[in-house]
Amino acid sequence: MILSFMILLPVVAALVVATLPGGDEERAGRARVVALATTLVEFALGIWLWTQFDQSTAAFQFTENLPLFAPFLNWSLGIDGIALMLIELSVFLMPLCILASWVAVKKRVPEYMAAFLLMESLMIGTFAARDIFLFYLFFEGGLIPMFLIIGIWGGARRIYASYKFFLYTLLGSVLMLVAMLWMVNFAGTADIGELSKVDFPKEAQFWLFLAFFASFAVKMPMWPVHTWLPDAHVEAPTAGSVILAGVLLKLGGYGFIRFSLPMFPDASAQLIWLVFGLSMVAVVYTSLVALVQQDMKKLIAYSSVAHMAFVTGGLFALNTQGIEGAMVMMLSHGLVSGALFLCVGVIYDRLHTREIGRYGGLADTMPKYALVLLFFTMASVGLPATSGFVAEFLVLLGMYQTSTWATFVLTTGIILGAAYMLWLYARVAYGKAAGDDTRAMPDLDAREIAILVPIIIATLWMGIYPKSFQTPMKPAIAEVVARLEGRALATVPTDMSLSPAMPALAAPAAAQESHH
Repeated sequence: MILSFMILLPVVAALVVATLPGGDEERAGRARVVALATTLVEFALGIWLWTQFDQSTAAFQFTENLPLFAPFLNWSLGIDGIALMLIELSVFLMPLCILASWVAVKKRVPEYMAAFLLMESLMIGTFAARDIFLFYLFFEGGLIPMFLIIGIWGGARRIYASYKFFLYTLLGSVLMLVAMLWMVNFAGTADIGELSKVDFPKEAQFWLFLAFFASFAVKMPMWPVHTWLPDAHVEAPTAGSVILAGVLLKLGGYGFIRFSLPMFPDASAQLIWLVFGLSMVAVVYTSLVALVQQDMKKLIAYSSVAHMAFVTGGLFALNTQGIEGAMVMMLSHGLVSGALFLCVGVIYDRLHTREIGRYGGLADTMPKYALVLLFFTMASVGLPATSGFVAEFLVLLGMYQTSTWATFVLTTGIILGAAYMLWLYARVAYGKAAGDDTRAMPDLDAREIAILVPIIIATLWMGIYPKSFQTPMKPAIAEVVARLEGRALATVPTDMSLSPAMPALAAPAAAQESHH
């Protein structure tokens, strides 16, 4: 019952936090302590899950099945290596978010902490659900606490940003629910593992794929349904941006690998041109938009759209390297983009502005901060020995086997990414300080160092020894690739043609291992 415990513990803690007695200051202090203690317990349980996980099988582990609302809904839980890694990412980031909010959030602190605890519960539930309708409840339920976090504790345009976030992501999922109902009626089961083995009619797969695509594309978000993301990031409090970029954007990628690829393999192969086309546009367009931003948060938000395009490109390369690279990219982006938002939060707490032009010369006045920001800037552009390099290399290696043209376009995204990230760093860290208030800003304190150092360690660990993250996912990814083998690829325009020499979408297992 470890998964049920990990889902229910934050809910209980949220109720405790929301009903704490005492005055405002006393309640706020207690709420912070309870929230931090709960998230640290969740992190410890996540580490225990990893140590007890059997990395040699693709089967769901730690399974639970309670037919509480049968036949309509089963409390059915279980994880494979893919879900395990995303749960680890969630429980790793959450205590850092609580620490990041320790000083910055001053109003309605118990409610704020309760919202984050509920968010953690719903994220873990999404990755652990084995019943398709239970997945949908957790998947959509995560909208509510994030809607409140942006709408109550956000910036000046928080109401507009929160409603835009909520409506975009909710409307995209209505078609997915209809498709789920049809699938369960056709297959006679709501179990995700069983549905992954059902051969749905090819004609039906096309429409089912598009219905799920409408939801997952918004969650990623993919171009052109990405416009909610910059507004949500800019208006959200720092910790809200961290968890939004770190975990919530990964729900779309998880949906693709859990549902679209194994359940609709023929449609995935036939519509590869659609995903590659949108990914290529996203990388170039959003990188150019990021290059001219004056708001640090908005720049990082647009960079997130570009990085998520690498995820979709890797997933729909439909081979082992591409899918592994997409998964590593999701983990890497969760760490690096979360850290970049934390870095923005550090100087925002001091100067209360995100405008790039208001800074400058921080390498002199805040040398520790400048060093940390440089590290995450380099990780974002894929410097070797960081997680970003491993992710981008695997994605491009996988995509090259499927489409050389799409690989070329996505490679330009790495160059553009280096341009906007280094341009951001040059303006913030070098030159002259914009004013006396900028020169007077204190360097990182102990709390901020304690938040950022664990992410540095994890980023280097993933960059230097990625096998420890890849090995748990390999059997589950191999099972997805097996479902995709031999599917007929779509006919696409000559300038985006796929290699005609490919006998199948996945090379033999021995060849795949040799690449690694």
